[in-house]
Amino acid sequence: MALVRPRVGLGDLLCSWPAWRALRAFRPDLRVTVITWPETAPLLAHMRREVDELLPFPGFPGIPERPPDPLAWPRFLRLARERRFDLAIQTYGDNPAANEVTARLGATARGGFRAEGWWRDEDAPTYLAYPREEHEVWRHLRCVEHLGVRLRPDADRMVFTTLPGDDEEFRRLALEHGLRPGRYVVLHPGASCASRRWPTDRFAQVGDALVERGYAVVIGGVAGERDLADAVRGAMRRPAHDLTGRTSLGGYALVLRHAALLVGNDTGPAHLAAAVGTPTVVVFLSGDPVRWAHPGPRHRVCRVAVGCNPCPHLTCPIDFRCALRLPADAVLSEVDRLLW
Repeated sequence: MALVRPRVGLGDLLCSWPAWRALRAFRPDLRVTVITWPETAPLLAHMRREVDELLPFPGFPGIPERPPDPLAWPRFLRLARERRFDLAIQTYGDNPAANEVTARLGATARGGFRAEGWWRDEDAPTYLAYPREEHEVWRHLRCVEHLGVRLRPDADRMVFTTLPGDDEEFRRLALEHGLRPGRYVVLHPGASCASRRWPTDRFAQVGDALVERGYAVVIGGVAGERDLADAVRGAMRRPAHDLTGRTSLGGYALVLRHAALLVGNDTGPAHLAAAVGTPTVVVFLSGDPVRWAHPGPRHRVCRVAVGCNPCPHLTCPIDFRCALRLPADAVLSEVDRLLW
């Protein structure tokens, strides 16, 4: 079986995981190949119970995450067809290009999301109109349910599996920085696009207030978010521990697991925190909380409705009012609801 999921976002793939777990539980005999970008291999390594193989995707016109490599397409197609997939499932989303990729794999049957503008009569029973109104986790659960997978009551539970070495990495970092479980809060100021990044000076205000409340502050992120971390730390009056670019994915998951709280933008680590059971305060700017916010009292949403959010812009084309009208005090109010 092939799962066509050429997404690069940590949150995208983490929100797919419950459906893949349900698929494995229902049909443990299946060999599951995920077709996605090669740089997602570190995350898929944590999904070893649900995913047997990553088949690197070379890109395709209309799939926006990466420019396509047309020279690599013939080899990719040959490798896909050599696997003789009995079923290929379009789990990318509402994009007809993903349906076209799925159709070209040579699978005996095809199914999954039927993007607007895509229809093949012979595949109609196995395709599901993209469930736009559902949470991202439930979009994927509806997909496998449509194909016959019986869902358990906890099907939507987020999960994350650590790897050998992750515990030792966390112990080393905790010892080096004096981090005590439950006595520090992680600030994550990064996000993949500017329209989802709350200003760094406001993260700094939250950080200072947390130190004054008796918590240590950890600034997290990947190496490419170094400038954001430096800006937060530079604006803080109180000390903070900067782990930006210093953790593996599994190591960061354990940093989050042992934290009292994550305060961050609408981005992958918010889903990672939910997966490891850590409470979150998530700032939603251009993003859609109906699709991406996790339910329950341990996950709080901070958002100001300004008439134009949620929106699809990667960079705000006007005055970024959804960010600038959200003060640090509003976020701290939600923080206090969870910590006190």
